[in-house]
Amino acid sequence: MSDHEDDSSQGADAATIGGDAGDRAADTATTDDASEERLIDPVTGRPYPTRSRVFLTGLRSTSVVSMQMLLVMAFLFALFWVLSKFWVILLPVILGIVVATVLWPPVRWLLSKRVPPAAATFVVLLAAIAVIGGVVALIVPSVVDQAPQLADRAVDGVKRVQDWIQGPPLNVGDDQLTSLVNEITSKLQKSASTIATGVFNGVGVATSALITLFTTVVLLFFFLKDGPKFLPWLDRTMGKEGAVHVSEILRRMWETLGGFIRTQAIVSFVDAALIGIGLLILDVPLAGVLIVITFMGGFIPIVGAFVAGALAVLIALVSNGLTSALIVLGIILAVQQLEGNVLSPWLQAKSMNLHAVIVLLSVTLGGSLFGITGAFLAVPAASCLAVALRYILEQIGIAAGEEIEAENEAARVAQGDRRKRRRGPGRSSAQTQID
Repeated sequence: MSDHEDDSSQGADAATIGGDAGDRAADTATTDDASEERLIDPVTGRPYPTRSRVFLTGLRSTSVVSMQMLLVMAFLFALFWVLSKFWVILLPVILGIVVATVLWPPVRWLLSKRVPPAAATFVVLLAAIAVIGGVVALIVPSVVDQAPQLADRAVDGVKRVQDWIQGPPLNVGDDQLTSLVNEITSKLQKSASTIATGVFNGVGVATSALITLFTTVVLLFFFLKDGPKFLPWLDRTMGKEGAVHVSEILRRMWETLGGFIRTQAIVSFVDAALIGIGLLILDVPLAGVLIVITFMGGFIPIVGAFVAGALAVLIALVSNGLTSALIVLGIILAVQQLEGNVLSPWLQAKSMNLHAVIVLLSVTLGGSLFGITGAFLAVPAASCLAVALRYILEQIGIAAGEEIEAENEAARVAQGDRRKRRRGPGRSSAQTQID
């Protein structure tokens, strides 16, 4: 009896425990169902992910993107390092391409007249060299004639500054001024070796510049003569599929680069002409030289105009006095406002599509990395990179179907316009439907 009763009591206890566990499981399931019901996306019908899963997914995506950016930055660093090692070769090539965009239209015109490519290129190069040589021949005599007079006036200007420093409100004494001059002289004497080294380095730079100029002219001749053969060679080398994209990017870069150079030439010519007229009226020395410097400085946006204008104001101040310098400054500011607000936006609307901030940053970066050459080539390089980026975005849009949808929408709009024109005032809508 005892054993049977013990078994019965144990079974009852087990049943009770099992019932309690079942009740708790049921309650838990009800709670889970309620929580799942709250976490179901009403649109997709799927449960939302947990907070930890969302965080880990975002962290994983961020890690992947960071690694990809590091790889891209490492590749760009290696690329620029390699380019810096070959800069002696790349610089004449880049300069040759830039000048070729300017000289190609006359060469193309001669080719259309059945002139042989070598003869057409040779004639255009001779004409360009003659123009540059003529400009140099015109400004060099004025520099030689007016340089001594300008130097004397510069000395007088220094004496005026000295008198102004010694007068009120500064009242610097002769002893203080003499000690300052002696200190500057001693520093110059201590730096004599450095100055001599700089002179020899300058000779090396001049020699390198002559070699670069000669190489650029030779490369320019072959670019103009054999340029039309490049695209067929590209098709044979890369194949039709790859050559289509590369040739399209290069074609757009060529058009953008040529438009930029021609636009800057027009803007620089207008600036130099207007400022030159003011300098000639005020009888500022070296007006011809300043006109040429203003024209050349126009090819370096923002920075070139500032440097050329500052030089013109300085020469006017030294030679003609404060009143003439202020008038020259006013003329330069007026011309710069005309260029920045009217001329450049109108002419560059079709040649470039770069914001002024990008232009300024590119000029600053190019000048800090490669000096005057970098400042000159910064904007063309930025415009070419922008062209490549726009083409890549276009291809991404085509792959995603966005460009195709935009083209279809444009086609539908154009078709609607054609229907409206065909309907006209005397046609009914029923007749348009029949058409």
